[in-house]
Amino acid sequence: MNQSLNSFNDGGGDASAGESSLRAHVDFACQEEDCRASIEFNVMQLEESDGVVSCPVCRRQYHFDQDFLNKLRRLRVLIFAIRGAGDMLGNINVAVQTMTHEVKIPYNLLLTRMNTVITLDVGGKNVDFNFRIEPLNNGSMH
Repeated sequence: MNQSLNSFNDGGGDASAGESSLRAHVDFACQEEDCRASIEFNVMQLEESDGVVSCPVCRRQYHFDQDFLNKLRRLRVLIFAIRGAGDMLGNINVAVQTMTHEVKIPYNLLLTRMNTVITLDVGGKNVDFNFRIEPLNNGSMH
């Protein structure tokens, strides 16, 4: 595990304690033409499997390279940073200016209600990785 992740403190406690209760799920469609099942994994536990996930239906294994794993490590640090800032995010808004007025959207609402999708090239195909993270809701996800 990356040293910066081992020593990361989310602002008020032991990072490993927060890590065990926080779920940050990623899912993508199996790339086998006759399968296409949803493959889901928890970012917080991916290193335990050495970056390997398997399709629950056809059992095809996917081995993530170090570049992808490093991106997920950085995502993990970001998740803890957002979780640590939860007490102040209720006071922060993202303002959208229209021709006639300004709409303020609470930042914590954006974090819990908007989907994050990252599209990456996997074996010459664009694959959508869907992230489901709700760090401001006691670590639970919907």
